[in-house]
Amino acid sequence: MSLLTGTTTDQAPADPAATDDMLATQPIGYWSGLAHAAVTRQLRDAMARIDVTQPQYWVLNRVNGGPAAPSREEVVIQLTSLADGPHEIARVIDQLFHRGWLRADAGQRLQLTDAGEAARVRLRELVTELRGVAHEGISDEEYVAALKVLRRVITNLEGDETS
Repeated sequence: MSLLTGTTTDQAPADPAATDDMLATQPIGYWSGLAHAAVTRQLRDAMARIDVTQPQYWVLNRVNGGPAAPSREEVVIQLTSLADGPHEIARVIDQLFHRGWLRADAGQRLQLTDAGEAARVRLRELVTELRGVAHEGISDEEYVAALKVLRRVITNLEGDETS
């Protein structure tokens, strides 16, 4: 990693009361962490009120989201990086089987049951509603700009894997 030269913006300590003219000095890790925590808390609290977890929603989407039905192992591999631990997704798959939202075909490929698809659709509506709350007062252009900045920060810190 090469250090930047010629920059004049100094890093200030995290300050939740920072004024707009001070924001350029604020640590992105602090603010992105607060945003992540707030979004995750909002989603998980809303889902808990209907007895569903965010990881269950991830699994329902993944099972429904590809051209071919995935295996249990494929779902675990694809979602474990999002989970709270290495065994969480396998447990969630078991929970969804128990709930009657998942089934396995003869080739052990996972599929949603009618009840699982109904739950996925209901959760999609809930998440869309919550997205509206989080995006209130933020234009699509502002949102895209914020994500581009975050994506660039990640690339700057982790490197561009295509180069």
